[in-house]
Amino acid sequence: MIISPKSISTLIIALSISILSCAQDVTKKATPIFKDGEAQIVEAFSDSDQWIRHDLWVETEFDTDGDGQPDRMHVAVTRPEQTETEGLKLPIIYVTSPYFAGVAADLPGVMWDVNIELGESAKERVHPEVTRRGQRPIISNSHLRKWVPRGYIVVHSSSPGTGLSDGAPTIGGKNESLAPKAVIDWLCGRVKGYTEREGNEEVMAYWSTGKVGMTGTSYNGTLPLAAATTGVEGLEAIIPIAPNTSYYHYYRSNGLVRSPGGYLGEDIDVLYDFVHSGKEENRPYNNKTVRDTEMKNGMDRETGDYNDFWAGRDYLNQMDNMKAALLMSHGFNDWNVMPEHSYRIYKAAKEKGLPTQIYYHQNGHGGPPPTSMMNKWFTKYLHGIDNGVEKEENKSYIVRENDDPQMPTAYKDYPNPEASHVTLNLNVVGVLPGNLTLNPGTIGFESLTDDVTISGSELAKEAFSINRLLYVTPVLKEDLHISGLAKVSITLSSNQPAANLSVWLVSLPWEEGSDVKITDNIITRGWADPKNHKSLTKEEDLKPGQFYTVNFDLQPDDQIIKAGQQIGFMIFSSDKEFTLHPKAGTELTIKLDKTSLTLPIVEGLESFKNATN
Repeated sequence: MIISPKSISTLIIALSISILSCAQDVTKKATPIFKDGEAQIVEAFSDSDQWIRHDLWVETEFDTDGDGQPDRMHVAVTRPEQTETEGLKLPIIYVTSPYFAGVAADLPGVMWDVNIELGESAKERVHPEVTRRGQRPIISNSHLRKWVPRGYIVVHSSSPGTGLSDGAPTIGGKNESLAPKAVIDWLCGRVKGYTEREGNEEVMAYWSTGKVGMTGTSYNGTLPLAAATTGVEGLEAIIPIAPNTSYYHYYRSNGLVRSPGGYLGEDIDVLYDFVHSGKEENRPYNNKTVRDTEMKNGMDRETGDYNDFWAGRDYLNQMDNMKAALLMSHGFNDWNVMPEHSYRIYKAAKEKGLPTQIYYHQNGHGGPPPTSMMNKWFTKYLHGIDNGVEKEENKSYIVRENDDPQMPTAYKDYPNPEASHVTLNLNVVGVLPGNLTLNPGTIGFESLTDDVTISGSELAKEAFSINRLLYVTPVLKEDLHISGLAKVSITLSSNQPAANLSVWLVSLPWEEGSDVKITDNIITRGWADPKNHKSLTKEEDLKPGQFYTVNFDLQPDDQIIKAGQQIGFMIFSSDKEFTLHPKAGTELTIKLDKTSLTLPIVEGLESFKNATN
């Protein structure tokens, strides 16, 4: 076959275009993709078999295990291969925890004995040992499939004194803030990382943009806040989920020794033992200096008073340096880490002028915001995409009682700006239970006798009980929306020098059965030590016959109480699920006209009148 010069020329041009096209396909680099203000899943980042995984140790500025050397934190990195093959730099999602290397077994006797009289010391408890687990270079696989395909590098680290990290766990001590700070400093090129725990070969985070976001749930949600309160440069945004923001608020309530829900008898030293998975040869020193000295001298299970030990473990006291944008997440029915933990930090961050949003759902412990919310937050502050998330008019997103957690209702803020306080008083007219109304309180007294063997739910269901006082609103004719902090003022006397005081706000009639929703029955609750009526830092014995006024907030809530229900204000003494268990018999007498409940009601007094008249 004879090919003409013109055909040859055409063929050469076609081949050149084809070769150039192939060359462009080969050299085209994978980059993050954004749509509607969110980072999208990128196919080139999604093959986990191609992810690069390695570990290292970051040097800190502290020595908490007493070996004379700066503690080093064990860090694991998971990143797309393009960060190595194509020189791609990406922002970081960072998760740190004391739990990654395992926790202690729940042996008999590890919790403090709660069957003691108030003010007494319990016998010494059992101290379990943690058997460390895990294998290098993997610390955790959490958050990888959510964030790596969307163009992030995910970094994990073990907290001081856990896993392969040096140091001692301090449960809210300074080193637990400085440890993630050091990791962020390393990600930003400011401190050194090493290939081995005791080696000198350095590792650089050359693949990092220097933009870091943190998230996690429970303790893992506490540590992003801990890092943010250091003011570390490069930590742009945090999304704490059900975080413990104050160990006093976790283990005490208004001067009262109180357990977190589901863990009766737990205290800060129990949690220390639970997570202490670090180097075995360092544990005796750590136990002696932290658990058996600092914690033993500071935790004070006898009085429950607030002191310097607890103040140093309250992140609200450390907010001055915080610069990171904040998206909080919590459940209104979380009786482990209670919803006040997120609310108090959200409020303080908002007052500082930081970018803030809060997401509340109606369930219990844990529960992240919708992926879309988290994605927009990290896209804005880590990738720098101007999606306007910080300018949104609505700052509060609340999952209504029967809605999908992924579909919250937007509100301008929390508490609802349209809510105002309505004070309700106690009226007794010879029928049981008493009435909770706008009328002035009845002049007179009512008494209850403490008996911790009877649970709060049993007390709420009884038509009559000598072990609690109950005051109810009229049956609601319309739905009533509560948003914010209910407040109680109780004037009481005790026939003993010490007493527990518990309050439940309940929705009646009490529902029973396996299909009862978590939003039914209990609206909110709270606890207090009457001995601390003047001060959280110094209690005083109660004198029989003398009346004292105790003022405190119940846990934050946002709930719609349905028409046909009654709101019940239940006052009792020892709470079987939460407080110490003294012997039965303490008598509390309530002064009716000096006791009240103040509810935060959307549309305020008018709404309450419409619902009850």
